[in-house]
Amino acid sequence: MTFVSFLMIGAVAGLMSGLFGIGGGLVIVPVLIGSFGAMGFASESAIHLAIGTSLASIIVTASSASYAHYCRGSIDWSIVYRLGLGIAFGSILGAWIATQLHAEHLTWYFGCFLLVMSLYMAFGRIPKAQRKLPNTWGIGMIGTAVGTISSMFGIGGGTITFPVLSWFGVSLPKAVAVSAVCSLPIAIFGTAAYIYNGWGSAELPAWSIGYVYMPAWLGIVLTSSIFARLGSRLAYRLPAKRLKQAFALLLLVMAIKLLCE
Repeated sequence: MTFVSFLMIGAVAGLMSGLFGIGGGLVIVPVLIGSFGAMGFASESAIHLAIGTSLASIIVTASSASYAHYCRGSIDWSIVYRLGLGIAFGSILGAWIATQLHAEHLTWYFGCFLLVMSLYMAFGRIPKAQRKLPNTWGIGMIGTAVGTISSMFGIGGGTITFPVLSWFGVSLPKAVAVSAVCSLPIAIFGTAAYIYNGWGSAELPAWSIGYVYMPAWLGIVLTSSIFARLGSRLAYRLPAKRLKQAFALLLLVMAIKLLCE
């Protein structure tokens, strides 16, 4: 029954990702925290396992999304290259920060992040272009910030990268494509860092590779990509505003639950 629950988590995360164009980590991480707690995993490692497993699953979904954008020719590689080094460094840094934090503190920070994202989903809009992209150093710092935050909380980079690129005047198709591609190095470097930082920890359950719990990873990746495609199709048929409000409410409930524990 436990593996079935992981399949269901992947299905819900994939559906939400396809519907709203956000990383499934916003759903995967809080649900895995609860699942790992119910399975009796050590409380000190449950959130780190949830975040590491989420990032590992994003490798698969981000690869699929990146290939789709590549086939359409919509990727602006000049932006990807300029963001890439900062994202790689930030992803490693974010994983290191997260694994140094006490589980209770990291859970509280993640709850606050979910609260902010729920408000953004409910009331936020695509920001109007205000200026041009900064120079190489400036965009490198943006990449570092995106990588750090995304790796700390186990989310794909699109959640943050897309509104930032839109604010800097990058067109909608390019911003979506670049955000999808940037999720891949976040997931790869972040996962590697969580595996390294968790390697040999005595409190981890069997079938863990560092802070990645393989049964959960397998269940999530088996269903997330399939349901992401379904979500993409439904996004054109269902009322977008009501869907976002419903998802914002879900994030709010999960945030309150984490903050009150």
